[in-house]
Amino acid sequence: MAGIHHVTAIAGRASRNLDFYTRVLGLRLVKKTVNFDDPLTWHLYFGDEAGNPGTILTFFPWEHAAPGRRGVGETSETAFRVPAVSIGHWLHRFIEHGVSHDAPAKRFGEPVLRFTDPDGTSLALVGVAGAEAEAARTGGGIPAEHAIRGFHGVTLMLGEAAPTAAILTDVLGFVAAGREGGIHRFRAEGAKAGGIVDIHEVGGFLAGRSGRGSVHHVAFRAADDEAQSAMAERLADEFRLWPTEQKDRKYFRSVYFREPGGVLFEIATDLPGFAVDEAPEALGSALQLPSFLEPDRAGIVAALVPLEPEPAGEDAS
Repeated sequence: MAGIHHVTAIAGRASRNLDFYTRVLGLRLVKKTVNFDDPLTWHLYFGDEAGNPGTILTFFPWEHAAPGRRGVGETSETAFRVPAVSIGHWLHRFIEHGVSHDAPAKRFGEPVLRFTDPDGTSLALVGVAGAEAEAARTGGGIPAEHAIRGFHGVTLMLGEAAPTAAILTDVLGFVAAGREGGIHRFRAEGAKAGGIVDIHEVGGFLAGRSGRGSVHHVAFRAADDEAQSAMAERLADEFRLWPTEQKDRKYFRSVYFREPGGVLFEIATDLPGFAVDEAPEALGSALQLPSFLEPDRAGIVAALVPLEPEPAGEDAS
């Protein structure tokens, strides 16, 4: 199955990040772990009830990180799917919770409600016809008929569309699906959650800058190690792009590369999944560490910023 596996972004205060994505957006905290490359930093995973690929938005919360800057070579928007009839419900919810948002608009014939989280991460809800028939988690007091159904997709802001488009179609399993103004759409056929990548082609725009509110990388799905290896070989043989060695992220295995426009891409296996160290009903309930960090658990726990509830009235601060 082609499509987006997960998206990883940079946040500020960890407790505020947790509060927004679970209480305001109604996502489940699927995994509470640490950044394996920076183990004194939380790595929080939010998604659907089971943590299925195509639903997972993860964060590195670096409280004192400088704000990022949206620009060329960055993922400029991450969009979630909701039923088409639910945009009005979410508009009222955002007003009630003080969430910064734009007026609803149309994109490729679908209603879109753009908004930002407390760290300035650019997000959107896209109304998808028929999504109400799909299973949904009811978190944060959100009725099932209006709940998020995983990712719609991501928008990449690039100076030139064609080189990245070739990676999407020749390696990652997407097909060209239309154009609207400067936006080129690509679709993973058969995928519902995480099936869209839009390339917003802009010229002469400032380069993006990584920081709080920016996307760190976008991960694409590989069914297993064999499929991932085939993608990596194609990148090297056909595009002269050499991914990293495989890295064991406990819940999936990953390789990374910079696509031609400068965005960091990952190819992540669907297996083994998030239930490898917790029962499905207990996902996200306790700090989970990879085996190589377990000897340092006490020190890691002592150094991590506590995930305390946000004070009342700080919904969008």
